[in-house]
Amino acid sequence: MTPPSAETLDSLWARHHAEWREPAQIASHWEDAAATDPALLRFKTKGGWWDILEQKKMTLLITREYEHLVMALTAAKGKPLVSFLRMPHPSGLVVDREKNVVHIASTRNPNQIFELSPATGVMPRLDVKAEALPQRPLVPIRSRFFPGSLYMHDLALIGGQLHANAVGQNAVVRLGSEGCERVWWPRCIETKKGPIFGQNHLQLNSIAAGDDIAGSFFSASTDVVSSRRPGHRNFPVDRRGVIFSGRTRDVVARGLTRPHSARLHEGRVWVDNSGYGQLGFIEDGAFVSTTPLPGWTRGLCFHGRTAFVGTSRVIPRFRQYAPGLDVDKSACGLHAVDTRTGEIQASLTWPGGNQIFAIDWMPRKVSCGFPFLMHEGKGAAARIKKMFYAYEADPQVELEK
Repeated sequence: MTPPSAETLDSLWARHHAEWREPAQIASHWEDAAATDPALLRFKTKGGWWDILEQKKMTLLITREYEHLVMALTAAKGKPLVSFLRMPHPSGLVVDREKNVVHIASTRNPNQIFELSPATGVMPRLDVKAEALPQRPLVPIRSRFFPGSLYMHDLALIGGQLHANAVGQNAVVRLGSEGCERVWWPRCIETKKGPIFGQNHLQLNSIAAGDDIAGSFFSASTDVVSSRRPGHRNFPVDRRGVIFSGRTRDVVARGLTRPHSARLHEGRVWVDNSGYGQLGFIEDGAFVSTTPLPGWTRGLCFHGRTAFVGTSRVIPRFRQYAPGLDVDKSACGLHAVDTRTGEIQASLTWPGGNQIFAIDWMPRKVSCGFPFLMHEGKGAAARIKKMFYAYEADPQVELEK
């Protein structure tokens, strides 16, 4: 074999030397993260969307899984601020508002859990001028890897500890620094040979977190284990979805169609009835719809009497999973819903968007979002590199009121 020439070696070295230089790549462990299609970020609003966010002094966080994109929306002094971070297939999202930490599940193989906290300033150095970061952008402070077969979906804090739906195991796991531990599963997967953890049979995909596991509830597409499994085109979905009780491990509500994003709010279990594009709650063992929405409902959080609900387009090969939707008119967006009346107060939609998975919020004073802005000014690249080069991030820092 002829050894490479000096010219070839120089060319290889130059290429390797130039690779992995963008902070976006390092922050997400993803080489293509530095390139973001602007069409994914363009939005339209209806109603007083930004007024609602400003009045509530909140930053809304959203995972858009199939676009490998996490976004943040906020507004101050009448001006919207839209920011983002690229991440491989982000799904579950939960904000620890006591510790100022954001947890995001990245569910490619292997699964990852990213933890982010606000960067409050740039540390003093001889080569960098110290400064405060008034928008306190969220930066990764830790990531942990888990087996892809967990197929994590929703994330929730139960008793102050991070939990996830291990959809690939029909179970709920507690996530710790040393790995994960199965802590709950429905009675319907138990057999004489033991629980069925080896394959996804139920699409057990969300957690309505209570004070403990017993006080929590979990949504699934079915409670019947069969040869037809979630992901199969002939998997029966219409009104087969259920809500499980954490305490009894049995079904407490039926009649849903591909439910997602179950949440406990003011003593009620709320849930997105995805296949019919509805938001509603559970009452007397049945789903009560409060609001029809224009798409596959997934993603739900509450701030006072406002529910923030996500809608998605329907993946064409799974049209049959949405029997109650006009699939061709489904939109990717967010909707602020009055929980007292069911009225849609305002909406934001992404015409070039596809799928939303999870939504949560944090106080605007804690963070205004992510480091990468939709509308960057001059010197954006230098700003980003400087911030990542010398940021200070302390989740427990005392923040100004």
